[in-house]
Amino acid sequence: MLSRTADHLFWMSRYTERAENTARMLDVNYQTSLLPQSDEMAQSGWQGLLSISELLPNYTKAHGEVKARSVMDFMVQDESNPSSIVSCLGAARENARAVRGTLTTEVWETINQTWLEFNRMLRAGDFERDPAQVFEWVKFRSHLSRGVTLGTMLMDEALYFMRLGTFLERADNTARLVDVKFHALEGDFFGAANEKHQEVDFYYWSAILRSVSGFEIYRRVYRDVIKPERVAELLILRPDMPRSLHASLNEVVENLALVSGEPEGETQRRAGKLRAELQYGRIDEVLAVGLNAYLTQFLDRINELGTRISRDFLVPAPL
Repeated sequence: MLSRTADHLFWMSRYTERAENTARMLDVNYQTSLLPQSDEMAQSGWQGLLSISELLPNYTKAHGEVKARSVMDFMVQDESNPSSIVSCLGAARENARAVRGTLTTEVWETINQTWLEFNRMLRAGDFERDPAQVFEWVKFRSHLSRGVTLGTMLMDEALYFMRLGTFLERADNTARLVDVKFHALEGDFFGAANEKHQEVDFYYWSAILRSVSGFEIYRRVYRDVIKPERVAELLILRPDMPRSLHASLNEVVENLALVSGEPEGETQRRAGKLRAELQYGRIDEVLAVGLNAYLTQFLDRINELGTRISRDFLVPAPL
């Protein structure tokens, strides 16, 4: 396969996944902002969301003070923000258009229709009326895109590069989601239970689990009250949790092997090493290091892995 074609397929999938994960991060922040909390804590949540997405300088330059509605507008419908949902869906569509002949008609129509319909919804004011419903719609369209891809694409290198992009992006975004919600709260929520806040805590952690479609999975796996350390374990180390870091790295390693002609290459070695650390890691070891430190290191390694994949297989990014 031509590296330019592989590059378009890889980034088409990454942008589709990024749009979904941005919707998930915004949704959990929006839902938790409705819980009883101080103004300082609410603002800290939105600022943390911008920080972990590496968008705080761009936001501050454009909007100044951090406010919930401004942050949501910036991350949903601001075309000057390359990581906004509207920008990601537009980039996914442009990458798909560039390799239209490689995609099935169903995949192209799904991606194109998502872009057109999302812009119609923004013009109609759907986002202002009900942000949560728009976030759910973005997630649904991403699910639909993956389902159509798996159901109609030939199982060859094109599909493997699409899957590689999807799960590399998912690993990055799940780590960011876990980090943004745990970082500021690590000291308060990993200590002894506070009965006064127990009910609020339940809804808080429930919102985080629902943001990754993990609430029912948590109940099935642990059959217990929601505990922060178990939420972290589910989203980091469980290989059977579809959006966990471990499950995402399993897919990255598998698809990397399918597109590579050098099974002993350095890129595969680093991906395998990162997957092995998740496979044999324990949550108490992660917490001993510090969740923020662990996830920051993980994000650095995922970004390095993405750079190596681009260098080995795709169109190299300009320096």
